[in-house]
Parts: sequence; structure tokens; C-alpha cells
Amino acid sequence: MSGLGVTLLDGGMGRQLARMGAPFRQPEWSALALMEAPETVQAAHEAFIAAGAEVITTNSYALVPFHIGEDRFAARGLDLADLSGRLARRAAAGAPARVRVAGSLPPLFGSYRPDLFQPERAPEIAEILVAGLAPHVDLWLAETQSSIGEAAAAAAAVAGHGKPLWISYTIEDERPEPGAPRLRSGEPAAAAVRAALDLGAAAVLFNCSQPEAMGDAIAAAVRVVGNAGSAARIGVYANAFPPQPEDAAANDGLSDLRADLDPDSYLGWIRRWAGLGASLVGGCCGIGPEHIARLRAALPDLAAATAR
Repeated sequence: MSGLGVTLLDGGMGRQLARMGAPFRQPEWSALALMEAPETVQAAHEAFIAAGAEVITTNSYALVPFHIGEDRFAARGLDLADLSGRLARRAAAGAPARVRVAGSLPPLFGSYRPDLFQPERAPEIAEILVAGLAPHVDLWLAETQSSIGEAAAAAAAVAGHGKPLWISYTIEDERPEPGAPRLRSGEPAAAAVRAALDLGAAAVLFNCSQPEAMGDAIAAAVRVVGNAGSAARIGVYANAFPPQPEDAAANDGLSDLRADLDPDSYLGWIRRWAGLGASLVGGCCGIGPEHIARLRAALPDLAAATAR
């Protein structure tokens, strides 16, 4: 954590790799660069560190059968997870100041699709990711979780590893109900935050939803955490996508990016979220090093906002 009271996360790995000219296509998404040009993955991490990120996330989001296929996951899943951890750790080790590495535990059966979740199969997939990442990470980040069940499976997978767990949920943003934020599963965000605390999460975040959906979720998290007397931190890292429909799937194609979320505009959203109580801030898909650098320059103001 920075001395200013706000911790700066990195941005979206997949789109950054694509911008850098790394191998990138569906359905492999960000895993393709890991398999074909791992040096670009380390370079992407280093770009976010140079921009000011204090926590970088391993490029393991797409290392699931949903993206790389059953056969390739069975043959290479463990080695690729290990590689993603080693590349992130190598980038962090070269930083002038301490940078922590978060091990990404993704949705195991597709982003935004809680209906595809298979609780009986989740442990065998998660076990491979955890085994490959564990030697290299400082904390676990179960991200883009669309349901409480997904988050519970991630928590079970890392139980006993002795490292902090952060749980990050994705919020329904196609038809949000003002004042009543819900996960993409339809479960209330407040119930999801309570579940995360019960699962032992050291932080509860919201990610991979459009900025307009995040404020109510953060406010709900602040209330739940406060009522529980918990020390859990609250965070947010939005994407630059337009609202995603209920039947969206992460490997259907490349979503367009919004033109209005330039670094200054995104900083405006971060200021609002910091004022609500978020102290872990960064970006998801489409948020690049230039956005993180703008947040870094504004850290004193963001810290002041969280203190109010």
C-alpha cells in the first residue's frame, strides 16, 4: 500500500498486448501471447509498472479450457500458469520500488456467464492454476466473478495457501437498477460483499463493468464492510466497454472501446469512487498505461478523497 492510503493497480492486459502488436485473437485472448511471445507479456507488465502500478496481475485470465481448449489446458495449463507467474514476478523484481504480484483467478467457464458455471468441475481447473501461480504471487485476485458461487469456488481453491485473497465481482451494467446494484447472476451486490467477507477476503472489489455501474456497488460495499466492523479494503477497476448483454461471452469477439474514457475522463470516475471509499483503484479492459500514469499523478488528491 502506498503511503498515501490509495493503492494503484494495473490496467487491462489483453488490450495492452494487442496494442503492443503481440499475438492476439479469439478464443485464446491474452493467453496467446503467453504461448507464442512471452516476452511481450513481461513488457506489458513493465509498461504498467513504469506508469505507476503498485500491484500487477498475472496474465492467467484466459488460461482456462473455455479459452485455450480442453486438450491444450490438460497438456500445458500448469506450465503456462507457472510461466505467467514467473513473468509477472520478473517484471516486479526489476521495479525501483516494491510491486506486488496478484495471481489472477478468472471465471473458469466464461466471463459474464454465471449460467455456465460448473461447481463440480471448478476445483480441478482451479487447482492447476493455483499450483502454477502459487510460487510467484503475493496475493490472490479472484476477478470478474459473476456470482457468489464462482467466488466461493475461488476461495476454496486457495484455502491453506496463506496469502491474502481479494475477491472482485462484475456488475450487471446493461440495465442497472439505480440504488440496487446486482452481479451478473442477479444476486445483490450487498449479499456478494457479505459472502466475500465470510470467505475471508481481505479486499472486495468490482471490475469489468462500465464506470456508470460502479458507484452504487462501491456504496453498498462500504455499508456492508462498515456494518461488519471489517478491515477489508474496497476497490474498483472498470472497463472501457459499452454495457454488455446478459448473454455476452468473452470469446465471442472483440468488444468496441468507448472513446470517451480517456485518461482525464477516467480519473474523474476514480475521484468519485475514492470519495465513496474505494482505496484500491486501477483499470480493466481498455484501460492502458496512460490511464494508470494519470491516476499516479493524482494520487495525493485521491488519498485526500478517501480520507474525507
